[in-house]
Amino acid sequence: MHNLGHAGLTFWSPNINVVRDPRWGRILETPGEDPFLVGKYAANFVRGLQDVEGHEVAANPDSRPLKVSSCCKHYAAYDVDNWFGIDRYHFDARVAAQDMVETFLLPFEMCVKEGDVSSVMCSYNRVNGIPACADPKLLSQTLRDDWKLHGYIVSDCDSLEVMHHGHKWLGDTPEAAVSQTLRAGLDLDCGDYYSSFTESAVAQGIVRESYIDNALKNLYTVLMRLGFFDGMPKYESLAEDDICTKDNIELAADAARQGIVLLKNDHNILPLCKDKYKKLALVGPHTNATEAMIGNYEGTPCRYVSPLDAFSAEGKVEYDLGCTVWCWEKEAHQRAKEIAARADATIIFAGISLEVEAESRDRDDLFIPYSQSNFITEVTEASKGPVILVIFSAGGLDISSIARDNTKYTKLLPMTSMPLRPIDELGYPGRTYKFFDGQTVYPFGYGLSYTQFSYTLKSVPSSVVVKLDPLQLCLPLTYKPNASSEEEHAGVACQSVNVADTACNHEINFEVEVANTGKFDGNHVVIVYSKPPAGVAGAPIKQVAAFRRVFVPAGASSSVKFSIDACKSLSIVEKTAYKVLPRGQHTIVVGDDVSFPVKVDFN
Repeated sequence: MHNLGHAGLTFWSPNINVVRDPRWGRILETPGEDPFLVGKYAANFVRGLQDVEGHEVAANPDSRPLKVSSCCKHYAAYDVDNWFGIDRYHFDARVAAQDMVETFLLPFEMCVKEGDVSSVMCSYNRVNGIPACADPKLLSQTLRDDWKLHGYIVSDCDSLEVMHHGHKWLGDTPEAAVSQTLRAGLDLDCGDYYSSFTESAVAQGIVRESYIDNALKNLYTVLMRLGFFDGMPKYESLAEDDICTKDNIELAADAARQGIVLLKNDHNILPLCKDKYKKLALVGPHTNATEAMIGNYEGTPCRYVSPLDAFSAEGKVEYDLGCTVWCWEKEAHQRAKEIAARADATIIFAGISLEVEAESRDRDDLFIPYSQSNFITEVTEASKGPVILVIFSAGGLDISSIARDNTKYTKLLPMTSMPLRPIDELGYPGRTYKFFDGQTVYPFGYGLSYTQFSYTLKSVPSSVVVKLDPLQLCLPLTYKPNASSEEEHAGVACQSVNVADTACNHEINFEVEVANTGKFDGNHVVIVYSKPPAGVAGAPIKQVAAFRRVFVPAGASSSVKFSIDACKSLSIVEKTAYKVLPRGQHTIVVGDDVSFPVKVDFN
């Protein structure tokens, strides 16, 4: 696309903000609520965009060639766009250091350290009172000094104007805003403040030319790595014939298949038998969906295949949308019900769109639009045969009324409350699967298959002994207010160690045999969690440590080997914001039911 004049070589993607609150309007751009998973996504996304074959590593990272430049955004603690009048241009995210390290920064750290991303974008919001794009601790100290970013830092578009007019940061002039951000380490302003006010800031003596030189060095280094000036022979021959190839289209289709989650399959209706269900009724607002499927910040797809197109190619169908997303068209409901009443099976394509969730559009609740929910009920009651409900959404939807369950999560806490852990005195539940201990309709990682899988553990370890330096500093753990727990740990000489200060090269190696006990071949994702020792206050209920996808033919089994870093996978972030490895009995959980203990000790 660049060679054809339709694109540049820098792409401000991916969005790797953790989904702290399911009401956030930009969830459709992000990979989810687990910071480790988001970090893995970020690193792989960036490597896929940037890496030139044969140059994945280099003695001097600033000379490593780039295919295109990727950008991890929005840094940091950005996940409120516009909620009941509280918008991203004025919001101050008050974040505890513990949550910052554990949740909000981890994906960016992995993006830089594992992905070697060439750009990071700072966000509109303030973090604990300071605009993200003017915070030297976030930019220069953390990104460059601690994580060793090789690339440039860019603002979200018009962030400096937002800082000046929205946050009214320090009551500064435009020149002072430029000075603050340049000194903090911001190299590029997506806006006009740098171009309009830098020269006058230099004349006022509040911006040194060395700040500008440093920013230009970071920017031009990335351009040179991209071959912007002298070309990149490896890619110069790519042209129109290399776009929308058969392999590329199949890759996109496979990504779509892997993104579908099966929540219910009563009586094993799915997959539908074509000989039995010869006439299908297709109804619902997304029956003929095209653009609604690709979300925002979209490119031009090679093709659209709507549900109507796909099912029409397979057999006899009768269709009627019945209504749009808001589903106010009552007269159309009747036509959909009539079609469903004479079909062998009915498929309802429901859900939401950018009309409901989008950038600058947070949600008040998580329900499917009320009239659409009524439409689903009416069609279901009118249907002659089985009903399959297909939900189109990127962010989470509360389908508890359909799943015959109930949840009031969004009524319990405001979206602007940033802590992940429960706040008992306010009655706020925890956020994400790591800290929410209430009732769930479908837990994190849930998904059915057309077949069934079972696990058998093989060759599991029982302990990890970490050798400490003679001058190693041991750190205390915060325990739950339980007398027996406190007494039990009071005499322990070393309750935990700081991971950053520990020479930890211990791998936990184990093997899981995955058996396909059903009638269909299938792909399956094995998720491995770690659980910290009991009694540690504020520790996650569990957290993702690893995951692997495996294909298993029907009636067969496959062994999946895991090797996880003990210090990374068993560590927790204490309330002091130190990442520590606790002493005691940890638990490794595979899926939902299979687990084994791993005792951590120090000597």
